[in-house]
Amino acid sequence: MRQIEKLYKIACSPSRRIIGLMSGTSLDGLDVALCQVSGSGLATELTVERFTTVPYAERFRDDIRSVFAKKTIDFQHLCLLNAHIGTQHGRMVLDCLDTWKVNANEIDLIASHGQTVYHAPKKQHGLADYPNATLQIGDGDHMAHTTGIITISDFRQKHIAAGGEGAPLAVYGDYLLFSKKDENRILLNMGGIANFTYLPGSQRADEVFTTDTGPGNTLLDAFTSLYFQKPYDENGALAASGKIEPKLLAALKDHSFFDASFPKTTGPEVFNAEYVQVAQVRSGTQGTLPHDLLATLTRFSAETIAESIKRVIEFSEKYTLYASGGGAHNPILMQHICEQLPNFAVDSTEKLGVAGDAKEAVLFAVLANETVTGGGTDFGTREGVPSVSMGKISFPR
Repeated sequence: MRQIEKLYKIACSPSRRIIGLMSGTSLDGLDVALCQVSGSGLATELTVERFTTVPYAERFRDDIRSVFAKKTIDFQHLCLLNAHIGTQHGRMVLDCLDTWKVNANEIDLIASHGQTVYHAPKKQHGLADYPNATLQIGDGDHMAHTTGIITISDFRQKHIAAGGEGAPLAVYGDYLLFSKKDENRILLNMGGIANFTYLPGSQRADEVFTTDTGPGNTLLDAFTSLYFQKPYDENGALAASGKIEPKLLAALKDHSFFDASFPKTTGPEVFNAEYVQVAQVRSGTQGTLPHDLLATLTRFSAETIAESIKRVIEFSEKYTLYASGGGAHNPILMQHICEQLPNFAVDSTEKLGVAGDAKEAVLFAVLANETVTGGGTDFGTREGVPSVSMGKISFPR
């Protein structure tokens, strides 16, 4: 009863301090955003008090890679990692609070995305008797017990249960925080996989749209690591010194995902090093030099992003594109996108008050806020955006 009463008081409070957590497919670390949130729905107001990325140790990253986006794994290791990641993420939160001189008792909620290890929408797995599915590990009970803070986690399952594909979930926070009357906005996030949210100037929730577009940074990071022993192509410098290989680019774009109807989702289960190597064999470009390969992969991400956006816009309308995620820091990738969307105004989400690197962690704080205080926004019957509250609640005791 005490824990339910505490949650009720949090829900009734004028504002809440919520820590949003996000770790994406790049496996670079845990994004931690301490947010002050008030209101709900379109009345939501949010301030980011603190933000940092806690880098993963190489051994921790390798542990996750051993089960990441693989059909065949050590099931015992997956089971152990679910508890281990929950505990480790909890400790990372406590370390951040200690650094920020904030007591855990001052935090109302943790909103934990968890670590995606496999994403399997029906359009991808093709098994008629099975639904959309996705799996994020990092148990919420372990995190709540470690931190002493009520934790909301496992957001994607309700989305799937209600007919969605479990992604992209950014659409909900994007709409509540960033929609603006009389301005058509495209919020483009370029993590490992790229996705965008369309926010109409009408502010009508049933017109909001979201979809994955294909690779963002996942292939760029994989081959930068393979050939140059660097985690990513800083400032796009490696790609900038190469030349685009047209035959390889055409082979990379020759996949049914790009012709599939919207909304759709994907992941490194499809777009990985093997995918590129198969495209090289098909196009006879196995001898492509490393710099040229990165130049081609950068163009591949840019073209599939821009072509996806073009499929849903009205060319007579004006749009502003706000970029976030690691790809927003790659000037070559951004240059290619801008070339293909010449009539778009382009800016960073920092212009909207949230740093691009913090955006996904912040949006999960918004989802947690809706779980306890909101849930009244009607997104209509548009596919991919079911009108549901998401997240499972774990109490510390």
